[in-house]
Amino acid sequence: MDYLATNLKFDSNGLIPVITQDYKTNEVLMLAYMNKEAYEKTIETKKVHYWSRSRSKLWLKGETSGHYQYVKSICVDCDNDTLLIKVEQVDAACHTGHYTCFYRDVNADGSVKENAEEVKPVGDKSAILQEVYNVIADRRINPKEGSYTNYLFDKGIDKILKKVGEECAEVIIASKNKAASEIRYEIADLIYHLFVLMVERDVKPEDIYDELKGRR
Repeated sequence: MDYLATNLKFDSNGLIPVITQDYKTNEVLMLAYMNKEAYEKTIETKKVHYWSRSRSKLWLKGETSGHYQYVKSICVDCDNDTLLIKVEQVDAACHTGHYTCFYRDVNADGSVKENAEEVKPVGDKSAILQEVYNVIADRRINPKEGSYTNYLFDKGIDKILKKVGEECAEVIIASKNKAASEIRYEIADLIYHLFVLMVERDVKPEDIYDELKGRR
């Protein structure tokens, strides 16, 4: 039997604080909260899930950014009301782009100074793919007036599939013409529309990476 599942002391809102720590360096990455469902999902998937208090919904860390936290160990404090989870962190833990959310020092005079730089992979141009996917995923949650992406989501799956088919044909035509600049342009269009399809069907870049890795 899972000891924590029956002995954790959630607060009056059904939440428990979670301190997340880098399992290699012991650097504290962030503080967030779990409810019972988030805890169970974390145990089940070995990826850290939280409960978003601002959005009142379950939150898989890295769901849109790809910055997953893979569970290495879970500790509970002496009162059973706080968790410490050691993780393998993918890229930055903080939404600001910093590796840890605790990147600011408070000086003796009360002023605040940053003590770390944003995590930016050197020479990793492939990061733009994740960035584009993140923007598309955000458009679905936070619609923007006049957005072509939102137009596609509003029209639904049939429209999205039609556009994917059209862009495939454009890539074929461009390739027959042998113009490198045209090929690049059409492939970029195809990737964009494939990302729209992925968001619509809840397929994440991480899923594609895993699929490709399994084919090596």
